[in-house]
Amino acid sequence: MNRVDQQSLFGDDAPAAPLAYRMRPRDLDEYVGQQHLVGPGRLLRRLIEADRLSSVIFYGPPGCGKTALAELIAARTRAAFERLNAVTSGVADIRGVLERARERRRLHRQRTVLFIDEIHRFNKAQQDALLPAVEDGTIILIGATTENPFFTVNAPLVSRSRVFRFEALGDDDVRRLLERALADQERGLAHLKPRVDDDALAHLVNVANGDARSALNALEMAVLSTEPGDDGTRHVTLAVAAEAVQRRALVYDRDGDAHYDTISAFIKSMRGSDPDATLYWLARMLEAGEDPRFIARRIVIHASEDVGLADPNALVVATAAAQAVELVGLPEARLNLAQAALYIATAPKSNSVYKGINAALRDVRERRAGPVPIHLRDASYPGAKRLGHGRGYLYPHDYPGHHVAQRYLPEDMPDVTYYEPSDQGYERRIAERLRHWRAARAGRAPDPAEGGGRRGADG
Repeated sequence: MNRVDQQSLFGDDAPAAPLAYRMRPRDLDEYVGQQHLVGPGRLLRRLIEADRLSSVIFYGPPGCGKTALAELIAARTRAAFERLNAVTSGVADIRGVLERARERRRLHRQRTVLFIDEIHRFNKAQQDALLPAVEDGTIILIGATTENPFFTVNAPLVSRSRVFRFEALGDDDVRRLLERALADQERGLAHLKPRVDDDALAHLVNVANGDARSALNALEMAVLSTEPGDDGTRHVTLAVAAEAVQRRALVYDRDGDAHYDTISAFIKSMRGSDPDATLYWLARMLEAGEDPRFIARRIVIHASEDVGLADPNALVVATAAAQAVELVGLPEARLNLAQAALYIATAPKSNSVYKGINAALRDVRERRAGPVPIHLRDASYPGAKRLGHGRGYLYPHDYPGHHVAQRYLPEDMPDVTYYEPSDQGYERRIAERLRHWRAARAGRAPDPAEGGGRRGADG
């Protein structure tokens, strides 16, 4: 496989470019990671090597090699290669590219590959401008995005493209790239005579979280900021590496996959009664800058969805935490959120509330809505009695146990059971009461027309 001259990829200013830019692979054999896409015999690799690529969208986290692979395609293809960045380009730029592509096709029968970085940042009108050219083959689109294209890219554009999902690099991949940069005399850092301690290199790999760009730029900063010793060697210690990166870079976007995936993990950890995982995902969200009110809302929801009446206090604790977030704010509110989340995680679990209301809603949507039974209608206003409202209503407090069997559903609706208490926590006691009450209703209920009890204050 032919290597590509560095200058053709990076330009005359390559030596001044950041290390991550200089160390982009020059051929597919140098490409690190994404072996499920570009490993030997894989579909994407075959398409690139045969120069038969159709429109594609590269989707994955930062620093995983999406742009690097697009550069390799640029170097291999016989088609003209154009680039746009959605952050800095507008509709006029798109139209210019498409016009040049049509001219090449008409005059030279040459294809045009258009690479658009950050394609999710194009608005709907900008994305729509690409559709006709992608549809008729005027351009072969390569879109790169860190956001889920099924949410952020127009559906017609996604349907005309093959989506390839890139994964964050593994630690071994990141270490390999760092070691390559340290050993490369031409593009890397070898000419600076770096000596990086093993624990320092391990720290750079660890904090990168699979982001090669972040790791390489941190390595360069660590080496460049270290004064050479008497022998010219720059000794990078763990302390130097830690100073270079300052803190772990968390991949998190409030509108993207990381946001939804992390909150999903948090919710499932609470539901799964794992307090330690619950605290970990809560800490991840707080450290990444998630809105604490959003976290509080999810805790309140799951106090009813996953605990419910197995522990009625769960909702009390959750709503108190939500109020505390508003009163005190971060960083102190992290304690309120942690307390509520741990309460949910360690409480007895029941989804009976969730199942019950959903079953009732389904019936309401699908069944014919019968009228409110006459004995249950409001009798509090003048003239209601003349209409018969409330006649025959049995006031439960007038009966032993403060319960009397009577019908509360519409007359033309069959008996249904929506709420089935679990055997967890407080719901065990609820289940005992319900068994008695439901058994009473299954027998002969007093006829509402017979009366037998006074009406309540509301009629």
